[in-house]
Parts: sequence; structure tokens; C-alpha cells
Amino acid sequence: MSSIIDVTLPHTSYNIVISPNTLEDVGNHLTSLQLGKKILVISNPEVFNHYGETVINSLNKAGFKVFYHLIPAGETYKTLESISQVYDVVLKHRLERSSTLLALGGGVIGDMTGFAAATWLRGINFVQVPTSLLAMVDASIGGKTGVNHPQGKNLIGAFYQPRLVFIDPMVLKTLPIREFRAGMAEVIKYGVIWDQDLFQQLEAEKKLDSLENIDLEVMDKIITKSCQAKVDVVSQDEKEAGIRAILNYGHTIGHALESLTGYSQINHGEAVAIGMAAAGKIAVKLGMWQEGKTERQDDLIKKAALPSTFDNKLKSPEILDSLQLDKKVKAGKVRFILPTDIGQVEIRESISSEVITTVLEEIKIK
Repeated sequence: MSSIIDVTLPHTSYNIVISPNTLEDVGNHLTSLQLGKKILVISNPEVFNHYGETVINSLNKAGFKVFYHLIPAGETYKTLESISQVYDVVLKHRLERSSTLLALGGGVIGDMTGFAAATWLRGINFVQVPTSLLAMVDASIGGKTGVNHPQGKNLIGAFYQPRLVFIDPMVLKTLPIREFRAGMAEVIKYGVIWDQDLFQQLEAEKKLDSLENIDLEVMDKIITKSCQAKVDVVSQDEKEAGIRAILNYGHTIGHALESLTGYSQINHGEAVAIGMAAAGKIAVKLGMWQEGKTERQDDLIKKAALPSTFDNKLKSPEILDSLQLDKKVKAGKVRFILPTDIGQVEIRESISSEVITTVLEEIKIK
């Protein structure tokens, strides 16, 4: 069963198409967008091995002239050097302003492809075909693109909206289980910050740790609800001037942990899960919400087989220093997104170092 979510923004609009078992139809969906004939598919070797032929054949049948470029998988390749290589390929094939970059992969590929599209010829067409759960429910929606700097995640980037997001949930069957769980962290996030019904639906499931343990119809609903939650927020605040910041729930400490471990020891979803556990405890210490609700959140994190503690080799002062490099710092103050109820959060500044340090010490692996 297919569903279409309309994303309407002040200067553009596009559709998110969620359609199981229809990856071979992606070319037909692009024909209505009046794109130029040249399309460069950007992917990583693992994803391309599974789905590259299907996507390229679909695009060829729809009348497009297709090229491809592969970037090794992982956050360590999310760099300006990788973007420079994309530019070289784009130049080689003489892509024009009417041409398209199509991201076939997870959040890393989507972010890099979008940034390359935003900056080549001051902006060419960009299409997202996410293949990870994290990309489907989060990274592919809303127009955030970019690459990492050695001192911080996504410090280099641009807001640049895709022309289409095409999601076939069935591709999750080939997603490594660790990556599936990473995406579930973002799903849990939407339940905490926005959608109480989604949170309760997740609570009703016995397990959230693999696709095999979730009914496919339920999975489609979870993806659709998560996408809708992000669209609801982004449509109110495209450039993160206000409410969109709530999408960073769990990301403040999460990004610091990713950066300090070189983007290699824990993945994004695992870092966000730890960050949510920390944010919940901070909110309790500030009297913003109840211990029981933090426990409900942490139960979902556990149900998804995600971590809520971090390696004790990381020191609290290091983490506090890293927080100052976060993109969300405003006038030198770190902004935290903290829950007040299931489905509701607030943006808070000036959380004392003492409170943060106390919580960090509580969630270290003893």
C-alpha cells in the first residue's frame, strides 16, 4: 500500500512517496518532474551491489542518460575530499543545471549528494532514494545537507531541498541489523518529541530490534508516521530558526560522542540513543518530567537493542568541551532539547555544567 506525503515550504514543495516493492518504478516517478536527461547516481559499493542495477535500469527505461559514482561506506568518508571527487565526475559527464544527482543509500550518501547538488552550478536537481531506516525517516527529509569537519559533525553544509524522496521499505531487508537499530533511534525520537500515538505504538511492539520482529504493515505505518512528524516540523521552520531545533533531541550529546570517537566506534543512531537517555535524565533533574516517563523512553531504547550508556574511556570534561563546537550553540550557550511529556519537548539553554556532568557520570559504563 503506497502513501504520499506532501512537503510544502515557502519556496518549494515536493513529495515523499512511500511505496513497498516498487523500487523498479522510481524512473516513472521522476518523469513527471521535468528533469534534464542526465542523472548521476551516487551510492556506496554495498548498496549499489544490491540496488544499483534496478535503479539504473528503471531510469534508463524512463528515458534518462545515467552515470554512477561510488563512495566508500561510512562517516569517515563524509568529507570535502569526497565531494571534490563527485565534482570531478560531474564535470567529466558535463552535467548541467537541468541535470540531477540521485542519492541511493543511507544518510551519509544523502547528505553528501545533497551538498554536491547544492553547490554545483549553484544548485542542480537532487533526488533522494534512501535505503536505510535512518535515512528514510530522518536524513532524506528536510533539506539538510553537508559533510563533517574533524572537529564536528556536519559543520560544513547547506539547506537544499530534494525534488523527490522515494522510499521502498522493502529494501530494509538487506540493511545490516546494526543500521536498522540506528534508524529506530530516530523513530523513538519522533515519539518523544512530537507523536504520542507513535510512542504508544512502539510500546505495543514486543521487539524493535530487527525487521524480522516487526510486522511489515506495522513497519510501513511506523515509517509513514515518522516521516509525517518530520514534515510537520520542517514545514513550520525550514531553516531551523525556531521549532525545527526540536528534531535535535538526543543529538547534542550524541554528536559530541560521535566526534570524540572519530565517527567510527559508535554510529549516529547509537549516539542519539545515548543522547536521549542523557536528555531524559537532565529533564528529570530539572523537574521538567517524571522519572517514570524517562523509564518508558529507556525501555524503548532497550527494546531496539540500542545503548543508553557510553564508554568510560571518554571523560566528562572532553564531552563538555565538544558541546561548545555543536552547530546549535547560540551566543556561546549550548541548547538542549528536553522532554516535558510524551510527545512534547522544550528548547532550553544555560543548563549548568554540574547537571550535565552529573548525568554523564550516571550513564557511563561502570
